[in-house]
Amino acid sequence: MTDWTRYYDAVGDDPRDTLLQALDRFDVPGVAADLGCGSGRDTIELLRRGWHVVAIDSEAEGIRRLRAAVGDDDRLETHVTPFEDAALPACDLVNASYSLPFCARFDELWERIGAALRPGGRFSGQLFGDRDGWAPDPGITFLTRTEVEELLGAYDVERLDEVEEDSKTALGNPKHWHLFHIVVRRR
Repeated sequence: MTDWTRYYDAVGDDPRDTLLQALDRFDVPGVAADLGCGSGRDTIELLRRGWHVVAIDSEAEGIRRLRAAVGDDDRLETHVTPFEDAALPACDLVNASYSLPFCARFDELWERIGAALRPGGRFSGQLFGDRDGWAPDPGITFLTRTEVEELLGAYDVERLDEVEEDSKTALGNPKHWHLFHIVVRRR
């Protein structure tokens, strides 16, 4: 059993709160990109609400599980590739639940997300703060509150919650979390 298999088994099926808050702000469904979609907990909610979804994950196991859960749905396009390498469609929503900090080329991808979002489109997801327990892992992006606010400066901020707590990972490992939960709207 791989770490990803254990993670997918442990993480649950409920969509993330940031995604739900973003979705509740749309009058009609549109096109969404789900970056680091995993086994599809957020993608499935998007499809349930009538969205067309491009789901991207570097782990074939996650995409296989998503496809098994959804079946043959022509509103779903999947890609097994690192999301920083994937082409992003013009879209109304980019969702990246707990995945964006793991991007190897964070600044480049953030610019591509902004370019992909249509006016009035939204980004929902999380960023890791500089006091997170995994800092300063060189493969992960950690940001201060000031850096997050600067990053979001070109957007209307609909949610920016900073959370710091001791808890556990999905696999049950102790961890100090320092997170920013984000929903922003492109002007």
